[in-house]
Amino acid sequence: MDWEQQFEKWQLSSDLEPSLREQLHTISQDNVLLEDCFHKHLEFGTGGIRAELGPGTNRINVYTIRRASLGLAQYICSEGQDASNRGIVIAYDSRHQSAELALEVAKTVGNHGVKIYLFEELYPTPLLSYAVRFFKAFAGVVITASHNPSEYNGFKAYDETGGQLPLKATETIVRYVSGVADELAVPVSDEENLLNQGLLSYIGTEVLSSYLVELANTRNQLPTVPVDKVRIVYTPLHGTGLKSIQTAFETFGFRKVTYVTEQLTRDGNFPTVASPNPEEQSAFELAIRYGEEVGADILLATDPDADRLGIAARNNDGEFTVLSGNQIGALLLEYLLSQRQQSDMLPPNGIIVKTIVTSELGREIAKGYGVETIDTLTGFKFIGEKMNEFEQSKGYTFQFGFEESNGFLIGDFLREKDAVQAAVFAADMAAYYQSKGMSVYDGLEAIYQKYGYYQEQLQSITLKGFHQAQLIPQLMTAFRMERFQEIAGINVEAIDDYLHAKRWCIEGESALELPKANVLKYFLSDQSWFCIRPSGTEPKVKFYFGVKGESAIDGQMKLSALNDAVMTMVNKILSV
Repeated sequence: MDWEQQFEKWQLSSDLEPSLREQLHTISQDNVLLEDCFHKHLEFGTGGIRAELGPGTNRINVYTIRRASLGLAQYICSEGQDASNRGIVIAYDSRHQSAELALEVAKTVGNHGVKIYLFEELYPTPLLSYAVRFFKAFAGVVITASHNPSEYNGFKAYDETGGQLPLKATETIVRYVSGVADELAVPVSDEENLLNQGLLSYIGTEVLSSYLVELANTRNQLPTVPVDKVRIVYTPLHGTGLKSIQTAFETFGFRKVTYVTEQLTRDGNFPTVASPNPEEQSAFELAIRYGEEVGADILLATDPDADRLGIAARNNDGEFTVLSGNQIGALLLEYLLSQRQQSDMLPPNGIIVKTIVTSELGREIAKGYGVETIDTLTGFKFIGEKMNEFEQSKGYTFQFGFEESNGFLIGDFLREKDAVQAAVFAADMAAYYQSKGMSVYDGLEAIYQKYGYYQEQLQSITLKGFHQAQLIPQLMTAFRMERFQEIAGINVEAIDDYLHAKRWCIEGESALELPKANVLKYFLSDQSWFCIRPSGTEPKVKFYFGVKGESAIDGQMKLSALNDAVMTMVNKILSV
């Protein structure tokens, strides 16, 4: 069925949700937009589905959510009655329609007799991961689009470990989802029936209370530092983080916390920021004003579903600078390992897990404490899978997991990046440096002096729309065909092609052990590297760059030269 037939089917449906019918009428003369809305079904990827809200098979709406939910329900039922009885936990963030879509998941899955635990209000994604483990549920779903713009929403699925669905389960669900004949005719139950049948339970406070006990146990692995004097400014950026983080700060004795009043409201328009992304300087504009007023030591921000943490710290000029995810990861890692070592809580088989696009500085820090490092593909789901392996084999003791996109995990009592615990440990870290007469920025400089001036950068090219998106595979093919011998005047020592699971280097070919993915990574002779990765959730290609310099200036020069050389090649390929 082509896009015009899909559009006609929706247009002629007598039961189409009124707001979607109105939106269809508004865009009915825009064939380019209609084609984008209907030219395909949203693909159920490794984490679920994510897209702009709106009408059509290629948008997030009640019908595409029901389609994904039906596939998940069929998968759960195929695993037996015990899986249905253990059920599913559902959470949602502050985005447009999140609460309504979460209920649609419940109504669809509940129609198949699956037990449902639905959060009674907004809660962070990491609390969903914890709740799956807390209730011993079989699966979990959160309605969120993380830090994407306000027009986006999504459906993110988890397995019984609290981690994002593994590849095998995803493949099975994809088959079920692909078999849904008509997304407009997916049968659902209703809330009252589910409550009367005992299939639907509302949850919330008991999960947070248990979570905070586990967090306290993790904090107890470190020496105690006085936290009542450190000045903190926190903003949830209109998202889900406030209740959990505020409760945690109060529980653990942080007394000088200032909240950015204008950004405490849970609002899917994110009205006070251009983007609710704590990786960006603009997201901290209000927090910086507050920080100047109260003389803050550290500024903290979480994205809408509170799985990513951003930090701003005073630099040597006394101004607040937003730190990168790699810098935050280095700071947290150095703090955690040094303090665990001091309290004799650092195990001999400790290990950290990072992604292939995350700074090599983490590996250097871990090595300094006798802790091993392993890499995974991009995405915290892969870090969670490694944690499950460690739990089963007992071969390693997990110490820290992180990714360059501001995702961090300290305690192993859940399987998702967690801005709630990261915020608490960042505050602990700021208090620790304060007790030593240092700032957080001083701590970062000390890390660079000890391990080297590692610097990283991310560039993205957005190719939105059906026809532009076709350039993405063309770009990847062009890079695969041209095996560059040198870039920016530096020899290429190795190329990792994760799609073909091969490494090419001077010595010849060798196999890669990580799962297949459409990613290329280049290693240069001066310890520089860059990686090309199409986004799995957005119509863009991401370019990651990393270098090691002898000084901050030297690192910046190397980074600029590498960036310029690669992006020149990219623009040349796209202009053909």
